Amino acid sequence: MAELRSHRESTSFFEGAPSLPEVAVDPVKTVNSAATAPSPSQSMSKPHRCSFADLQTIASQIAKGSHGGDKHVADSFVYAFDIDGVLVRGGKPIPEAIEAMRVLDGDNEYNIVVPHIFLTNGGGKTEEERCRDLSRQLGREIKTGQFICGHTPMREMAERYKTVLVVGGEGEKCRHVAEGYGFKDVVTPGDIIKHNEAVAPFRKLTAEEYANSRRRSFSRDVIDAIFVFADSRDWASDIQIMVDLAMSQGGRIGTLSTTFDEGPPIYFSHNDVVWSAAHEQVRLGMGALRRMFEVIFSDLTGGKGKARIHAFGKPQVSTFEFASRLMSDWRTTEHGLVGSLKTVYFVGDTPESDIRGTNAVNEASDDDWYSILVKTGVYQEGNTPTYEPRVTVDTVLDAVKHGIKREMERNESGGRRKALGLSGPSLEDSSAIDS
Repeated sequence: MAELRSHRESTSFFEGAPSLPEVAVDPVKTVNSAATAPSPSQSMSKPHRCSFADLQTIASQIAKGSHGGDKHVADSFVYAFDIDGVLVRGGKPIPEAIEAMRVLDGDNEYNIVVPHIFLTNGGGKTEEERCRDLSRQLGREIKTGQFICGHTPMREMAERYKTVLVVGGEGEKCRHVAEGYGFKDVVTPGDIIKHNEAVAPFRKLTAEEYANSRRRSFSRDVIDAIFVFADSRDWASDIQIMVDLAMSQGGRIGTLSTTFDEGPPIYFSHNDVVWSAAHEQVRLGMGALRRMFEVIFSDLTGGKGKARIHAFGKPQVSTFEFASRLMSDWRTTEHGLVGSLKTVYFVGDTPESDIRGTNAVNEASDDDWYSILVKTGVYQEGNTPTYEPRVTVDTVLDAVKHGIKREMERNESGGRRKALGLSGPSLEDSSAIDS
């Protein structure tokens, strides 16, 4: 049986504050027990000790849902989900996704609530707007505290750069996102084209684009960094402007470097070459834009140029570490949980980003990051995944049921062995469970 808690504390999110001391509580606490949470003096007392018979009784009661309908919060494991191809495809929910969310909310045979977050490489909108979209699609409330876009980690760089070029997305949305993150001076490709339409001879701004683009001289401006927040809506003009700046003298528009290594750094919110959309075949994504930029820049500089390119999003380990910090905060603020995790189940549809990243962070983390691949998106049955998941299942509902069952089985086995005073390998360490 999984360790279950209901104690409420608060922890810092982005500042990386040290973990709070874990409070000794009974093995099972209901969500409704906040009013009877232990006082500071009580929390210093010894943990409640259970006999093997007690553990059997508790497990039986939970399995039968006989705790008067109370929900219990799982303290030892969580879920993190990709969105496109896992929960949603072509703007419509995958049918099993709605049922999977119900299971996580406690509609399961163990009567437990499982904390969970969403980690997508998609972007182009504020986190609030993305949460509204997903809430509508899944028929439940999704909060910003449990949601990460591909560009969400970029907000931690707002103090580093003054004037930035933001590429991608619809209309002015990405400019507004960047300004919301705290970037002080945000330029768009539209601003540059409005200043000099010869920059992109085949791109004509619409009346709305022209009105929204901001007029500026650029004579003294220096572009300190380029951020590709979302998929480009006009690849030719966006790549042209990015190449111009990469070949410029220190980010000054209209200049040309002789060494081709002076351009501003370029940050992509993710590297996905393809993604799962409404079309029956995968569609080109931001990673394809990056590859085109790199090839063109190399050709124009004779292979001698040096572009400083960085990426966020999956499969970057730093993005998964960012997600871990967000999950820690979410577990505390939403569920009142403190202390470390044992297992993070990540469910994705793309081996090259979702599975690769999960496996990579698992190598670097004290937690067990458990990769689950579904067949409803980029990965299709019959293909050999480039990066092997711990398990492959049909749908996100199967992924949720698999993880919960695995936790219940291995923790019940571990509790039984501890109660009997046994040592050595247990069911928790069995490779059969990982299959």
